[in-house]
Amino acid sequence: MKRTYVSRSIAAGAVLAAVIATASATATTPAAGTTAAAGTGAATAASIPPVPQELIDACTAEKKVNLIALPDEWANYKGILQAFRDKYAGVENPVASPDISSQEELDAINNLKGQADMPDSIDVSPAKAQDAIDQGLWEPYKPSSWDQIPDGLKDPNGNWVAAYYGIMAITTNTKIVKVAPKTFADLKKADYKGQVALNGDPRKAGAAFAAVMAASLANGGSPDDIMPGIQFFADLKKSGNLIPTQVDKQTVLSGETPIAIDWSYNVPGLQKALQDAGLTVETNFPSDGIYGGYYAQGVVKGSPHQNCAKLWVEHILSDEGALGYLEGGAMPARFNALVAEGKVSAEQMKNLPPADLVAKVSFLTMAQVKKANEALQANWGPMVADA
Repeated sequence: MKRTYVSRSIAAGAVLAAVIATASATATTPAAGTTAAAGTGAATAASIPPVPQELIDACTAEKKVNLIALPDEWANYKGILQAFRDKYAGVENPVASPDISSQEELDAINNLKGQADMPDSIDVSPAKAQDAIDQGLWEPYKPSSWDQIPDGLKDPNGNWVAAYYGIMAITTNTKIVKVAPKTFADLKKADYKGQVALNGDPRKAGAAFAAVMAASLANGGSPDDIMPGIQFFADLKKSGNLIPTQVDKQTVLSGETPIAIDWSYNVPGLQKALQDAGLTVETNFPSDGIYGGYYAQGVVKGSPHQNCAKLWVEHILSDEGALGYLEGGAMPARFNALVAEGKVSAEQMKNLPPADLVAKVSFLTMAQVKKANEALQANWGPMVADA
């Protein structure tokens, strides 16, 4: 698995909670005329403009979009990828290196520059989205759904959009661990020695970055101070509870990572595989460190399939793409608008985090993301990774 989340509006958590609660109360299969509260951008019942036919034709001529770092089980990318193939038959959308980190996505752009297999579009954490801006790696593009994307979920200059977001959770293999931890404080218990794992290195991977920030919030830190989170994992490693194995599909299924600190939306995509393996899992949202955020997507500057990259961005923000994320337990950026249009069913709400916890989400500004990332780069090695 890969990657961080983070939105810009500190007030957005409570507003989003109201929208989820409203949608849960009114959603059927689906009911027309439903209204939703406004988030950081207004929700309206107006449908998004159609994708320009000339863009579809241009992509059809290119016949391919090079994608990267999109695991099947991550927010239902398997379904979203298939929906693209079904909609645009004849356009290939191979995914290179599904499990790599956001930093490795940027490395791939630089290493493969000018080559036929260079990434056309990426899906990265906020910290790496900013790095990509600083390095001039984005080709600005505003999709047809631009006006329905909340301001906090898009770069004002069109460098990137955030198609989905979610909340940090603790998922436990209950075949191995009989009593699942519910909080960050629980993770310190001796019962969990050799069982706690992160989804990547927080200096490179967004999901791990988010775990450290959540732990900081649980231990006296703040959006401006991630150091308590770094100290938390330093202590966890010293006690033997934190293991170096990084969470991915195989480590979850094999039992190598029985307690995974990761995004909640990475579980629904694994359910069938877990059931087939005879495993059961329990997902808890740590009440002492509620944290959420987004991933940024966009077109890579100078990539070989510019039109198909733009069409891919259109797809993930379309109704099919947005509802695909929802099916995987992730919050689509256009959630408010989908509710307003009566397109969200009660069944589709089942994988979402509880509304009362969403209201407690701590969102970061890009400046706070940068500050936290700098602290991780300087301190994670000596305090945790190399200690």
